[in-house]
Amino acid sequence: MDELRKALAAGDASAYRRVVDLHGPAMFRVAHRLLGSRHDAEDAVAEVFVAMVRGRERLAGATDVKAYLFASLRHVVGRVLRGRRRQVVTGLDESQLSASAASPPVGSAGLDRMEFAEEAGRLWGLVERLPEEQRDVVVMKIQGELTFQEIGEVFGISANTAASRYRYGLEKLQRMAERRE
Repeated sequence: MDELRKALAAGDASAYRRVVDLHGPAMFRVAHRLLGSRHDAEDAVAEVFVAMVRGRERLAGATDVKAYLFASLRHVVGRVLRGRRRQVVTGLDESQLSASAASPPVGSAGLDRMEFAEEAGRLWGLVERLPEEQRDVVVMKIQGELTFQEIGEVFGISANTAASRYRYGLEKLQRMAERRE
């Protein structure tokens, strides 16, 4: 990955395409989950990649390109949310579910596709109600497929703190789901 970072810093167009192909889909899922808007998510991800090209000299100092990109995405998403003057995305509906929740896994307790989508939508609605620190870590872990180490780098916290926030978030989700909130 060090070679990729060097190629990006040097302005290698094929390296940029590789990074977009490699990380773009997960970045979009995270932005979409946090912003609740396909259009805003696309704009946020595009802004990150444009900034990456314009500030390519900063990539030379980045230890992890993926963490660097998601940290940049976090800042862009935060700016968009502040611009909206709200902290929590609301109003999820079935059409906003991620592709990963589009079909039930094998052996999903007899749920048909529609029931599974409704349940997934309900659970993501509960995720939106988590405290911001926990919600953002849960979304980065599930939608962004980041490791706790990478999440730690994104938020400027230790990997252990990221893992704790994730665990606390999942525990809170379980309690909310059991109460059928």
